[in-house]
This record gives sequence, structure tokens and C-alpha cells, in this order.
Amino acid sequence: MGLLSVFFVCLFFSSAFAVDRGNFKTCDQSAFCKYVIYTVNHYIIIDMLHLCGVQLGLHVHLLLELYRLQGNMTRVKINELKPLKPRFEVPDVLIAEPPTEPLSVLSKDDNGVVLSLGAESQRLIVSARPFRLDIMEGPEVLLSLNSRGLLAFEHLRLRKDTNKEEDGLWEETFKSHTDTKPNGPTSISLDFSLPGVEHVYGIPEHADDLKLKTTDGGDPYRLYNLDVFQYELYNPMALYGSIPLMLAHNTQRTMGIFWLNAAETWVDISSNTAGKTVFGKMLDFVQGSSEKPQTDVRWISESGIIDVFIMLGPKPSDVFSQYASLTGTQSFPPLASLGYHQCRWNYNDQEDVKSVDQGFDQHDIPYDFIWLDIEHADGKRYFTWDPHKFSQPKEMLQGLMDKKRKMVAIVDPHIKVDSGYKIHNEITSKDFYVKNKDGGNYEGWCWPGNSGYPDFTNPEMRAWWASMFAYDQYEGSMENLFTWNDMNEPSVFNGPEVTMHKDALHGKWEHRDIHNMYGLYVQMATAEGQIQRSGGAERPFVLTRAFFAGSQRFGAVWTGDNAAEWDHLKISIPMCLSLGLVGVSFCGADVGGFFKNPSTELLVRWYQTGAYQPFFRAHAHLDTTRREPWLFGPENTALIREAVRQRYALLPYWYQLFFQAYRTGMPVMRPLWVDYPKDTATFTIDDEFLIGSDLLVHPVTEEGSRGVTAYLPGAGEVWYDVHTFQKHNGAQNLYIPVTLSSIPVFQRGGSIIPRKDRVRRSSACMENDPYTLYVALSPKKFAEGKLYIDDGHSFNYDTKKEFIHRSLTFANNALTSSNLCPDCNFLTSSWIEKVLILGASKPSKVVLKMNGKETPVDFEFDSSMSVLTLRKPGMNAGDDWTLLLQ
Repeated sequence: MGLLSVFFVCLFFSSAFAVDRGNFKTCDQSAFCKYVIYTVNHYIIIDMLHLCGVQLGLHVHLLLELYRLQGNMTRVKINELKPLKPRFEVPDVLIAEPPTEPLSVLSKDDNGVVLSLGAESQRLIVSARPFRLDIMEGPEVLLSLNSRGLLAFEHLRLRKDTNKEEDGLWEETFKSHTDTKPNGPTSISLDFSLPGVEHVYGIPEHADDLKLKTTDGGDPYRLYNLDVFQYELYNPMALYGSIPLMLAHNTQRTMGIFWLNAAETWVDISSNTAGKTVFGKMLDFVQGSSEKPQTDVRWISESGIIDVFIMLGPKPSDVFSQYASLTGTQSFPPLASLGYHQCRWNYNDQEDVKSVDQGFDQHDIPYDFIWLDIEHADGKRYFTWDPHKFSQPKEMLQGLMDKKRKMVAIVDPHIKVDSGYKIHNEITSKDFYVKNKDGGNYEGWCWPGNSGYPDFTNPEMRAWWASMFAYDQYEGSMENLFTWNDMNEPSVFNGPEVTMHKDALHGKWEHRDIHNMYGLYVQMATAEGQIQRSGGAERPFVLTRAFFAGSQRFGAVWTGDNAAEWDHLKISIPMCLSLGLVGVSFCGADVGGFFKNPSTELLVRWYQTGAYQPFFRAHAHLDTTRREPWLFGPENTALIREAVRQRYALLPYWYQLFFQAYRTGMPVMRPLWVDYPKDTATFTIDDEFLIGSDLLVHPVTEEGSRGVTAYLPGAGEVWYDVHTFQKHNGAQNLYIPVTLSSIPVFQRGGSIIPRKDRVRRSSACMENDPYTLYVALSPKKFAEGKLYIDDGHSFNYDTKKEFIHRSLTFANNALTSSNLCPDCNFLTSSWIEKVLILGASKPSKVVLKMNGKETPVDFEFDSSMSVLTLRKPGMNAGDDWTLLLQ
């Protein structure tokens, strides 16, 4: 299976203690993080016939497993050889056991072995004294493990084996909460060195810049899912979700490090170029400094094993596909979920819902989903409706369905302890609640008051939860009702750090082992329930706040409880970019800010920004003033309307990008460096972004702004302003004067983007509407794009291959549509209404070649902007055709 050999490491450990400070822990207050563990006397025996011959003090045998995986990846696992009992290994995140390839021994001696990793002279060098792994390509070291000697592995032990009681080893207190540790300290740690790397990204969720900062002299980045009230910005503290994947990038290569561990984790980053100014780096170059840039990363987790996947790229797209091969791709969402979502805590009653719905029609603003927060349920008993405020839920849902609109209702994972509540009684009778350390049902305080927490790690519990979404179980539900999982970190108002006690029990495992997976399991079970209720026919839509690696398979994520402040608008961009880099493309932030009341200018700018982010939802706190889009005067209503309409016109492009993300793992919203990996000017840009490869967006996020400077990448390329069609050269910083109506967006020369410019009240109302193709020519008069069409809601694209996938190409003065899936079968009523060719020359005539016939096509040419408009060529969007410019 590609496993070459078994190795053993002997380690020795020291001690630590915790110090109380603040509402959420710093590294100093987390005993295992503060536990500065250095290893001594560690070595490897590279021979399956021999074990470590010495066991003194706390020495422990470790098993090292090395796997060469298909797709240019290496897996490194380190576990105790003979633990007192099994240590937790993360299940349900990998979509399958990764296929392996043979490792071959190139050479070995008493101190190590050199293994071939296959292509391109890649080698894995295992050294024994001191223990170290180096991955090389030719003469270059790509990545080293344990080069700083920070490998640590606290083995399971009995309390009687501990020489003395030390703070934090067997019990840890934070504020008024005590965490018992029946297994003692069990932390693990490993360091990685990345020669030639200055830029690392990923490990969300943090309200911070896209490029990760060095953490020398401060707290490491923390990965521990928490309900953080009014979170701080530009801070490494933990937030609602955790994905332990880091990307490293330079002009030569992109790599990834995936640390598969669901326990509380800290990530320490240092760099030998940290703090150097651009001038300082130039001085090093002029003076001939030989120091190569290097980033060092140390991962520290509280429990589990070391299980790390090293993705060697080399291109950004390779890393995305490598990670997707491990944890899956972004689920392909229903088309409607890519439209606009209107939410508030809370819409008061059915009349309020009806009034808001009518308001969108009266003000000609499209939307697809209206949302209900916790007040819609009967005393916050989820899967129920308030008998007075929402007494006729099916009538309400039918009214929305008649307009081809939908609803989302919240279903949180804390269950009110109430003997009159069916959900609680069934969970109790089936013994599906998480247990406390003494074996009773774990209870904590949340929105309904005293609550139990279902054990979603139990597959039987998840199956039961999924069954509760059946139409005959979830009374009042219909096929246009979807689900929002909030508070699933899990949030426990009276728990340590507002979450569950680490010594709570999920079967035989402690909560400390699985904590960061809890939210993933909640969303997994909910999505499965939506699929099952339709007999497996319909795609689900589930929004989650907490997430982990693999969450992308189950729906959308948002950035949590932000605030109506300009800095929160700005931070939404790097937060979603970071999520896209680690597989979660379906990301958005609460438009307008959840807490506080936005100024009118901020609200307009947030709509303009949100319209170009993947998940587009406005949301607001219970205590804020109402902020439906028409409440700020007709001028601002018009600005918001225009932003939302731009979103709807581009739905065909968004939908095609999500199909690509589902197929390949490529992020939908992405940093510029993903498509321009050798352009160092792009490496730290996080105030603008790409949607796919072909749209560049630079939202206006400064109060009172009269202009923005956008970087247009690509030497020798051109970009077209999508509003004016003005052409600009790439590889320049372009100053753009702006007014309150401005949304700076550019289409890449060389691309073709399909749009539906007849915007209606919801996406479903636009299903059969015609397309307009925007053909933006490159300097070489070439362009290409794709068009994807299916029914927008079912799994028939997968189970029956019912979809249309077209390649659109402009070359040699001909625009051609060809079939990318000849064995697919789907019919559409949509046709091509118009074609705009940007950067064109004036033809003498235009001819449509289709079905062996040639038909002249009417056209107009704007010589001032070099825009050629072809009117009503009339071909079906699913047919083969060619438009010839003569």
C-alpha cells in the first residue's frame, strides 16, 4: 500500500502551567500551548526488526508511518506504538482512504534513509539523529519537518506514574470552570520549515489579513470553534470555525500543509524576513545577502495524533485539487441560493414576512430567500412554530412558493430540556445526548434556557436528526423551507469560553478530542435530512456558523456576528478569501453588519460588496433598527436595487463557477495570486479579488471615498470596465474615481461571460430567459468561456447527466459554441438574445452558421469604445453554432 517501513522515536517531556486572563484563553492560559516542550535523546531505528532498546523516565515508543499518496502528496503519521488505550484519530473528514503509491529506497545508512517520491527528482530524506524529514526536488529543499527539533508527543499515562502534581497536567481551571484530564496531558507538536517562502495563507477562521502574520512575541493563531461576541479584528484569536490547512506560496511553487486534528490547536509562525521593510529587502539584495527567505510553522494540538498531509502542488490549482481529493469539493448549491437572502433577528410574524416580501416587489428588488431566526419557534423549541406568530406556516410558505421564492428557518443544536417537547423526549429515550464526565446528560444554558446537546458524533444520532426533516415529522415544513445551523461550535452560555466542557463525553471520546468537528457533524446531519426528505432528489441548502475541514461538502458558511463598521466591511474580503483557499467557496458576511446600525453610506457600500461575494445575505440583530433596502430614501433604494440586480444578471456566471468548484476544488472567490502566481505584487492584496478567472472586483470600503486604486494584473493583458467597457492595460495600478453608485468591476480580456440581463423578482422566474454573452477580447483577439445550464435544484445533473455544458470560443473572427458533454441530455428554452464583443473591429457583415445554414445577423458598432453588439442572433443556448465576423 505504499507504506515502506515502521519507525520508532523515543521522547522525553517537561512541564507547564496555566494563568487566568480574559474571557477567552491566550496561549499562556492554555496549559498545553504554554507547555514549552522540547525533545531530547530522540532517535529512530530504521529497521522493522528492532525496537528502541532504552526506556528511561518518560521515554515512549512512537510509530512513524510515511505514505506517498497519489497526486503528489505525502502523508506523515506519528502515534504511540503501544498506547494505554487508543488515541483519537479524526473520522468522517477524508472522503476515502487516500490511495497510495509505492515508495522506493534510494539509499540508507545507520542514520537515515532516502526514499523516492516519484516524479521530478522528488525525494524524502529521513534522518535519525536528530530526527528530521526533508522533502527535496533536485537540489532544493521544499519542506522540512522537525528541523527545529520541536516534535513533541505527550503519551497517555496513569496518574500514579506522574512524579509530582503540576498545574495543568491532570486538571486545569479557567475562570470558574475546571477541566479534568483523566488521561493527563496528551498534547502533540511538530514544526515545519519552508525555505524560500515568505507568504503563507489559510488556517481560518480569523478576522485578519489574507497573508498570515508572524506570531513571534504574541499569541499563535488559535483554532478552536467559539461563539465570540462582537469579535475583534486583526487578531489571531479563535472564531467560529477551524480548518487546519495552510498554503505556502512563492513565485516557483504553491504547497499545502493539512494538519488533520480536531482538538484545540495553536499555529505559531515565524519568518526570517519578518519586520523587514521593502527597502531593507532591497538592501539585502544589493549587498549580496545570501540569506534565503524562510517561514517556520509549528502546530500544537491538545490531543489526538500527528496526521499531516503535505501537498506539493506545484501550481495553486494543483493544491486545490490535492486537498479536494482528500476532503471533497464544495457542494453544488441550488441556483436560488446564489441569489439574494433577506434576514433579520427576527421577522415578527407571518404578516411581517408577507409585508417584507411585498416590499421587494413594490420596490422592484429581486430576492430568493427570506429567513426566520430563533423567535419563529415555539419557545425556541426547534422544528416547531410559534402558535400565535406563525400559526399557519404552510400558508406562509405557499405564498412564497407562488412567487418562486423560498424560506430558511433556524434549527440550532441545543435542545430545550422540556418533558413536553417531542424532540427532547426522543433524544432522551434514545440516549443520544452528549454526556458529562460523570455519565449523566450534559446540560448547559443557551437560547431556550437549560439545554441538552445531541451527540452528533454518533452516526445513529445523525440519522435520527436527518429523519426529523421529513415533511411528516417537521410539521409545517414544505419543499421551499431550508435550514440554518447556528450556535454549533457548540455555544454554551455558561460553559468555559462559552462552549462545552472538554471533559464531556461523546461515547468513549472526550469533547476535547472532537471539539472542532461538532459543527461539521451538525451541518452534515441537517444536509442529509434535506436530501432524504425529497427521496434523494433535491439538493440541500444549509448555512452553518461552525465548520471544519470537509464542511464544504455540506453547504455554506458565513463570517458570524460582525458589526456595522467600515473595518468589518473591509475584513469580510480577506475572511472569505481565506475560506476559499481551504475549500469553502460558499462564504459571505452579514450585509450591513449584524451588530449596531450602519450609516446609509456604509449600508450601500456593503450591498455593493456583498453582491460580489459568494453568499449574499443581509442580517441584523434584534436590537437594531429595521433596514430593509427601501427604508433609506429613494436614491439609496435605487443604489441597493442596482447592486442586487447586478448580482442577478451574473447568476449564470456564478452558477458555472460553482459547478467548476464542485468538479475541481477551484475557489470561486479567490486572491489575485491564484491566477497570477508569479506576480509578487499580488501576494498581499486583499482589498480586491477575482471571481473565477475573469472578473476582478475592487469594492469601495472606505468612508467618503472619492477614488480607489485597483491593481490590474497581467503584463500584456487587458481589462475592461464592465460598466463603461473602457479598456485598461494589465500590470498597472489604476486610479478609479468613484461616486456612491460606483462598483469597480473589470472583465479580463480573453474571457466570455454569460449573463441574463432581464432581471426578475427571483432566480427561478429567470429560468427560461435569454442570455447575453459578453466577449472581452485579448490583445490577440481571442476569448473563451463556458456556459452551464441544468434544472437549478435537483441531483439530476449527477444521477442522470441532465445538464448543458458549452465551450464558448472566439478566435479568427468567429465565435463558436461547442458541446463539452456530448452524452449529456438536457433541454433549455433559453436562447442567445445578444452578444457584445469588447475590443472588436467593425465587420462588414455578421453571419450565423447553424444546422448547415447561414443567416445574417444585425449588428451595431461603437467605434469610440470598439464595442460590437450583435442583436437577436436567436440560437438556442444548448445548440452548436458559429457567428462569423466578415
